[in-house]
Amino acid sequence: MRDRSEVSADLCLRRWSSQDAQAVSDAFADPEMRRQSGEPVTSMDAARRWLAAQADQWASGAAFAFAVVDGTGTVSGNAAVSAVNQRHKTGWVSYWTTAPARGRGVASRACQTLARWSFDELGLFRLELGHRVNNPASCRVALAAGFTTEGVERQKLEYDGVRYDVERHARLATDEEVT
Repeated sequence: MRDRSEVSADLCLRRWSSQDAQAVSDAFADPEMRRQSGEPVTSMDAARRWLAAQADQWASGAAFAFAVVDGTGTVSGNAAVSAVNQRHKTGWVSYWTTAPARGRGVASRACQTLARWSFDELGLFRLELGHRVNNPASCRVALAAGFTTEGVERQKLEYDGVRYDVERHARLATDEEVT
């Protein structure tokens, strides 16, 4: 199974490594990122635990997370497929980008590449993702990456005591490639 995939001449997906701890720590210093992480990444030790968890999930086949790296080797984000269900050939896509990478199409290009990798390497057929309805940037990422809107899940997520509706998107292996 390939653990590296070219997105474009200036961007690639590669497996996270232990050398990425500073990049992870820097990314999660952003308050919005920190608020959405399962275990808060607020130290280098926490960043190393986050990286170890990614490696453990990869080894178990439960999830496959990639660092999104630009042409200079700088980590620009993360693209992952998790909740991999081989029986039904489904997975859940998630992504984030660092503040300097936002608004440049990095997340949508990474998700396009991740989808193709998931279909080709994992043999998945359906990929799903969701975003809070008050996050239009994430919706633009999903649509640009070829994920079709399927509906709204009412009050699915809770952050800081506030419930949020989530818009669900999906992409099938048989969907046309996005250009």
